[in-house]
Amino acid sequence: MTDTNVQSAQTEQESAVLLKRRAQGVTEIVLNRPDKRNAFDDVIIQQLISAITDVDADSETRVVILRSEGKHFSAGADLGWMRRMADNSQQENLEDSRQLARLMDCLNHLSKPVIGLVQGAAYGGAVGLAACCDIVIATETSSFCLSEVKLGLIPAVISPYVVRAIGERQARRFFISAEVFNARDAEKFGLVHIVCDDIDAMNTRCDEMLQQLAQNGPEAMKAAKSLVFAVSHKPIDSIVIDDTAHRIADIRVGKEGQEGLSAFLNKRRANWIPESN
Repeated sequence: MTDTNVQSAQTEQESAVLLKRRAQGVTEIVLNRPDKRNAFDDVIIQQLISAITDVDADSETRVVILRSEGKHFSAGADLGWMRRMADNSQQENLEDSRQLARLMDCLNHLSKPVIGLVQGAAYGGAVGLAACCDIVIATETSSFCLSEVKLGLIPAVISPYVVRAIGERQARRFFISAEVFNARDAEKFGLVHIVCDDIDAMNTRCDEMLQQLAQNGPEAMKAAKSLVFAVSHKPIDSIVIDDTAHRIADIRVGKEGQEGLSAFLNKRRANWIPESN
């Protein structure tokens, strides 16, 4: 992806999901249905999966931003999609749900750091998208809701990620109550990392985070993300201890690790840091 405004399979006018270059090494995945509050359906889910797959494979992308156009991050499932699903068979619903589950898995395990920018409402499946991002920045007016039980449904396929993000205790409350909670509460629960005054401040804070990440080895960031998955919720036994020892030994002798150590010891800039930083 070398264009300054890279798009997924369809043109910008046709596509609800866009790929854009924000800066060198930074690609944005953009939900582009502001008139529908960026609600998603089966087609958009597939576009998101394709976009994530593309940026994961793109050697020029070091950091990914997930964001939306308009006033709201996403209202969750599209009403038309929900109507269609209501008329579908159990098997059709199963196949449909597996696609949403695949989206969450692809985003959660995207090998590069993912920054989520959340403005306005993030409801239903959109809370799952936020939970799958590595760093989430929201505005003071952002609001979150796991609203599925209001429709007689449950937040099933997003639940593993949301429970990991906010913990079992908060999940038990908000899965059942469908209460709306604000950005400050989301920050306390662990779903959001940074809360900003408004969208402009959110974008400024995002740029600051990008500068922070630009200091770090791209392969090391991938390895660090993989490390979290490798040790999370596992007993600290001989298997985990040996695995972590192998991981640090491997990265120390790797090309990037050697460069980083050399740069540090010789008090010079590592070769992955842009000149502008």
